[in-house]
Amino acid sequence: MAIHTCGSSDLERQEGTHSVFMGYLLWIFGFIGAHRFYYGRQISGVIWFFTLGLFFIGWIIDLLLIPGMSRDADRRFVPGPKDYDLTWILLTFLGIFGIHRMYMGKWITGVIYLCTGGFFLLGVLWDFLTLNEQLSDANNQY
Repeated sequence: MAIHTCGSSDLERQEGTHSVFMGYLLWIFGFIGAHRFYYGRQISGVIWFFTLGLFFIGWIIDLLLIPGMSRDADRRFVPGPKDYDLTWILLTFLGIFGIHRMYMGKWITGVIYLCTGGFFLLGVLWDFLTLNEQLSDANNQY
């Protein structure tokens, strides 16, 4: 009979970083890959972006895949004081204003985004590709 003790990594894993609800909310915009970017699947996110969710077929199939993508993201990314869901909402709906960057404490680039339309949308695209890693790094600092 094995006794399992709850270590700090187990507690962190239980906290979670990515919610299923948020995945489904972003799935509404999934034909442009939003939910795939959210779960850290950048390559398929780019494919969904350029093919409208694999011609909407992959987008529909993702309805069944979102819970598994959420579990994978919870294992991959570091939880902490910077909330993934809030940051992704800010990026998705207000990315050109840089509010998500200000929330992460990146005030200089946040103001640059605010003045340049998300650094001419290229910065917003960069953040869609790297936001999970940026948040993991920020949460590791605490």
